[in-house]
Amino acid sequence: MKVHKNIRLLTWFNFFTDFKLYAPIAIIYFARVTGSYAIGMSIFSISMIAEAVFEIPTGVFSDYIGRKNTIVCGAIAAVLFSIFYAIGGSFLALAIAAVFDGLSQSFYSGNNEAFLHDTLKENEEQHRYGEHFGKTSAMFQFALACSAVIGGVLATWSFPLIMWLSVIPQAICLGLSLYMTEPKIKSDGSANIYSHLKEAAQNFIKNEKLRLLSISSILGNGFGEASYLFQSAFYNTLWPLWAIGLAKTVSNLSATASYHFSGKILKKINAFKIFIVDNVYNRTVNIIATAFPTAWSPFLMSTTSALYGVTDTARSDLMQKEFSSQQRATMGSLNSLAGSIFFGVLSFALGYAADKLAPAHAMLILQIFQIGNLFIYIKLFNLNKKLQKQL
Repeated sequence: MKVHKNIRLLTWFNFFTDFKLYAPIAIIYFARVTGSYAIGMSIFSISMIAEAVFEIPTGVFSDYIGRKNTIVCGAIAAVLFSIFYAIGGSFLALAIAAVFDGLSQSFYSGNNEAFLHDTLKENEEQHRYGEHFGKTSAMFQFALACSAVIGGVLATWSFPLIMWLSVIPQAICLGLSLYMTEPKIKSDGSANIYSHLKEAAQNFIKNEKLRLLSISSILGNGFGEASYLFQSAFYNTLWPLWAIGLAKTVSNLSATASYHFSGKILKKINAFKIFIVDNVYNRTVNIIATAFPTAWSPFLMSTTSALYGVTDTARSDLMQKEFSSQQRATMGSLNSLAGSIFFGVLSFALGYAADKLAPAHAMLILQIFQIGNLFIYIKLFNLNKKLQKQL
């Protein structure tokens, strides 16, 4: 039962990938080392820009060399970035760590979803992709919830301890990756890498549905990730350091449940309707919480993750259906490339705004800009209705 072995390993791999004790207080740690929110957020920017640089070669590497080998390479890079983050102490050490962090993520992005899809396809169960993607991805959020509780408390004692303990889960990921089995789904794409990239790019240009899904993914993930990573700085203006993990835990546990039940939810509710509802609720709650910051704001903002897993699963499932088999990982990497560049610029801008204004004001501005994604979701909803009528 190879499929079950791979999925079981991927499930725990996802858990230990995001079991980072420093996650709930990363921006606070980076800001202390570098002296400002802007430079602290630039560490995230460096990571994302590095990911962008490595996205295409690692995506092509996956399609040509294999999904498992790509995961192993990502795990090796993860061990290295966790070590350099632990060394810390200077902007240079953090920047080196960020580069390896970006390299690791570039190996994972596109590839790990393709690994799951191909594993299921090998056993003629690709129709269950959404269900398995939701359940395996739930482990990311569960790991973040666990690390938020432990890391938030340990942060009051020792930042270095948190960083060194975070090396262990990445080493476990490396061990798990070695036991994975390569799916027997061979690519019949062009042997010419430039032709391979051209074919992948043309699929985005010709397919309107995929193009809109990609744009919504790039904007949603860029804004959402920047907001999530900076939340701790905003929370710290309202709560003591040890309590920050509590709000993060509520958020992550909610997202865990959202991922776990996403398959069942998407069978009953149209994915495009969920995109719209999620965006409207998120913008309303976050704008209120940041425009009128109180001690209740962190808990209020933590409720916005209730549909996070469902929307992410829906988007991934819809995009995998639109991707071509020959360039599956490469197309995923092209999408991640654009998202990484967008996030890299946005995260530094967010930190700069917080230095000049205040964390609450910077977060409020970010939320207002995200309203634009709602119009893309409405257009997707109408396009989907049009395509269904044509069938």
